[in-house]
Amino acid sequence: MGEKSKLWYLKRINLFSDMSSEEMESLAQKTRMESVSKKTPIFFPGDPSQQVYLLKEGRVKISRISEEGREVTIALLEPGEIFGELEVLGDAPRDTLAEALDDSKVCVVGKDLFLDMVSQKPQFSFRLTKLIGFRMRKIENRVEDLVFKDVPARLADLLLDLAEDYGKKTPEGIFLQIKLTHQEMANLIGSIRETVSAVLGDFKRDGWIAFEGRQIRLLKPDRLKQRTELISL
Repeated sequence: MGEKSKLWYLKRINLFSDMSSEEMESLAQKTRMESVSKKTPIFFPGDPSQQVYLLKEGRVKISRISEEGREVTIALLEPGEIFGELEVLGDAPRDTLAEALDDSKVCVVGKDLFLDMVSQKPQFSFRLTKLIGFRMRKIENRVEDLVFKDVPARLADLLLDLAEDYGKKTPEGIFLQIKLTHQEMANLIGSIRETVSAVLGDFKRDGWIAFEGRQIRLLKPDRLKQRTELISL
């Protein structure tokens, strides 16, 4: 991959929007691009934290493995997002698993370079702090859902979140422009595949959603929204 395309990509990362052309050129020279095949791990829990990653193409899943061996997905990342930064900032080993869901390309930023940017560029540090805070709030909301909501409510929540991030409004409803397996959905809401499949079947029978291959169309998002508000006692 040429240096020009790397620079083109880096300029489109919101975290770097305040950098000068010279700073961007220097950053491009000090980073490297890597291709990651689908279903290939990028790092494992316990790995040393020596890099921060910027996602150029594809999707990346960030997850944790419970003591029972169950995978819980924390985030699905899209192009333009940064990951692996928390452990670098905390000077701690990785505590999550990062895996490419599609054939992906990532830009790798070394630990020392990243920490220099944090300490020397206040605007970069400010934007990064806001991003981390936003992610932490999403995780806290997910934990709250696990405690207080049943699986149908959590799944309805997930479908509405996906509609916000990947939805395309059509006369027939909101088409989710993302393909997730039932297992991937289960990992996102702390459930099991069989339960997710059964609940999706219920939503389809009630006329709330429709399946189009491996993708979903939300026919009655208002009913899904009502279902998210049901609290399990």
